[in-house]
Amino acid sequence: MHWRLRRASPADAPAVALVAGASFLATFAGILDGADIVAHVAKSSSVEAFRRWIADPASVVTLAEHPDGAAPVGYTMLTAPDLPIPAGPHDIELRRIYTLPVASGTGLGALLMARAVEDARALSATRMLLGVYGGNRRARLFYERQGFALAGRRQYQVGATLHDDVVYARDIG
Repeated sequence: MHWRLRRASPADAPAVALVAGASFLATFAGILDGADIVAHVAKSSSVEAFRRWIADPASVVTLAEHPDGAAPVGYTMLTAPDLPIPAGPHDIELRRIYTLPVASGTGLGALLMARAVEDARALSATRMLLGVYGGNRRARLFYERQGFALAGRRQYQVGATLHDDVVYARDIG
């Protein structure tokens, strides 16, 4: 498939928020508590939150669209690091990278990662960091195939529950 990737504009905030909520639910249903998922999405993936991130010159939000009809099917978000490991002046956090199940196995994840690295380099970043739920084996294997290595651990709150995450790092300079 020939996915369309483009930098999100403020007008795209509703589309990105829709993909964020749907992909988080699809990823964690049956793993995390349902009420925690709903609370987390309402707090962390609102249209207003995405409008703020899209407007922030230190952040990049990329939207992936389906080639047939341009429906939003994935996204990435780069931000200043907010992780419990020492961050250097040229570090950037890949805070989010998600695709909807319709894109599973199509190469969209790798395409989004390549674009995130390109965007991070354009912001003068030389190292990319990310946090991921420790129990998400599929995501962890993807990140490791993409050249990320374990750099630390954190606890991350989803709804009312703390979860153990791992933090990965990858040189991109």
